Amino acid sequence: MEIKDLLKTEVMILDLQATTKEAAVDEMVNKLVAEGYVSDFDTFKAGIMAREAQTSTGLGDGIAMPHSKNKAVEEAVVLFAKSKAGVDYAALDGQPVNLFFMIAAPEGANDTHLEALAQLSKFLLQAGFTDKVKAAQYPRQVLELFSEETEEIEQVTDSAHYVLAVTACTTGIAHTYMAEEALKKQAAEMGIAIKVETNGARGIDHKLTAEDIQKADGIIVAADKKVEMNRFAGKPMVQVPVAAAIRQPEELISKAISGNAPKFEADAADEAKEESSGGIGKAFYKHLMGGVSAMLPFVVGGGILIALAFLIDQSMGVPKDQLANLGSYHPIAAYFKNIGGAAFAFMLPVLAGFIANSIADKPGLVAGFVAGSMAASGLAFGKLDPATMIPSGFLGALVGGFIAGGVILLLRKLLTVLPKSLDGIKAILIFPLLGTLITGLLMLFINIPMAAINTGLSNFLNSLNGASALVLGIIVGGMMAVDLGGPINKAAYIFGTGTLAASVATGGSVVMAAVMAGGMVPPLATTVAVLFFKNKFTKEERQSGLTNIVMGLSFITEGSIPFGAADPARAIPSFVVGSAVAGGLVGAAGIKLMAPHGGIFVLALTNGPLLYLLFVLIGALVSGLMFGYLKKAK
Repeated sequence: MEIKDLLKTEVMILDLQATTKEAAVDEMVNKLVAEGYVSDFDTFKAGIMAREAQTSTGLGDGIAMPHSKNKAVEEAVVLFAKSKAGVDYAALDGQPVNLFFMIAAPEGANDTHLEALAQLSKFLLQAGFTDKVKAAQYPRQVLELFSEETEEIEQVTDSAHYVLAVTACTTGIAHTYMAEEALKKQAAEMGIAIKVETNGARGIDHKLTAEDIQKADGIIVAADKKVEMNRFAGKPMVQVPVAAAIRQPEELISKAISGNAPKFEADAADEAKEESSGGIGKAFYKHLMGGVSAMLPFVVGGGILIALAFLIDQSMGVPKDQLANLGSYHPIAAYFKNIGGAAFAFMLPVLAGFIANSIADKPGLVAGFVAGSMAASGLAFGKLDPATMIPSGFLGALVGGFIAGGVILLLRKLLTVLPKSLDGIKAILIFPLLGTLITGLLMLFINIPMAAINTGLSNFLNSLNGASALVLGIIVGGMMAVDLGGPINKAAYIFGTGTLAASVATGGSVVMAAVMAGGMVPPLATTVAVLFFKNKFTKEERQSGLTNIVMGLSFITEGSIPFGAADPARAIPSFVVGSAVAGGLVGAAGIKLMAPHGGIFVLALTNGPLLYLLFVLIGALVSGLMFGYLKKAK
């Protein structure tokens, strides 16, 4: 399917009236609903806005491509809209957007819409094409422009230089293919041969071969996510975000062929780059989040199923003499608990395995999984009897993951002396065997102190009440608002999930409850602020503040980022105070939570749903009123 097949004249808007981003989205989505291509306004808009929250689809040069693969879409379609005055769309270049291409794809669609998007990018990057689109006065003229046979930019084959490039954005849609076309177009103008590999949502296209890499004069990696890098060892390389390839293709190509680009060093290159750009702390955070992001689905799925098992037994009634079996007394509850337990059992191995994978790629997985499994079982030197084993839990798995990754990196360096003919056997035999053995032996000793720390922490958390719970709740609640989804926020959240791992089977975690309460406050605070202090906010800010009620109640702290970024001196302290109040109240009341995410949708999994919601609202009121009072009038 081509772009001309997805563009429909009945959903074209040649005089978009909106002047703000959200109003433009509303106008376009309403058109799709009115013409029957989208069945539900709210569902599709939520998908569009969720994509915008990751990074603006305003690509620059007056063009935006909002998109969503969504269950509300009845038929794949591309809505074209044109604004004469321009819309402040928070585009990457900071300029107003005049041309919109809203891509709507059904949830179960294949990759035809991605193919069309790639074609759309090619059209828009052709010299003079956007001017023709802007000049079109009727929908049929727009369609005819895209239906015309357009000569594709030819790759130069007789150039003195040959450049390779890899493009990849986080979602693998618009930016990936726009960067590809920008580089290819610029290379053609410079008379330079180029081949571009795209790592997009549909997979890897135009994969670079060993022959390509061998004869290339330089490599450009324009990526916002991890791509295969070791294949480029020894080649001059320019590494930039994907947006740079769209904006500065000539500069990148010139640098790649200049002979001054640094040569890429395999294995150690990622670590060296991280140390030079942010230090060991940044590398630690990246690897930790690699494990945590992989672990969370197991915690969420398993934890909620176990929590539901408790709710089922409580609702159906359990004799007092059987309270020790709460959660597995009735058969249906027992099934829920066992299924959830099966998912939960993977939590620590997955955490350690993917930390090691982030450090040392796939060879680190097996050693990391073994480290996590040993942390969960408590296997340690001198403790072979399961009755004497003391699990080292979340902390043991965390440490084990870093050790496993480090062991594999060390083995890689030590085994460079082996003949190159043995490279194939390293990944399949040597790394799994030696990596597992060395990591396992180290964990036999590491598990002893980590188990003691884990036991001490568990005892401390179980003893929390009154003033101690209040103080801890204030601390973790406040941390959730310091950087609104950044490293400090994530540190508090990871701590909360770690405590949940040790307490979900015994009623949940007070810390997790305080963490989620603190994270819900900032977006809700913006709603309070724009309601009580309307004259201090712009129309767009008021609209954003009102929609943040959904973000806040869903525990999406990032909804408050625009307010925090626009006025950090007043917003952040206000958010921190309100979040600390909510977290402290939750801690003082001893409210426990048995799920690591969900906001109001998991209120039933607390031991005080109404009180919990009240504390969150109190925190939001304190924060919102403080923010509104401190903010200067517009």
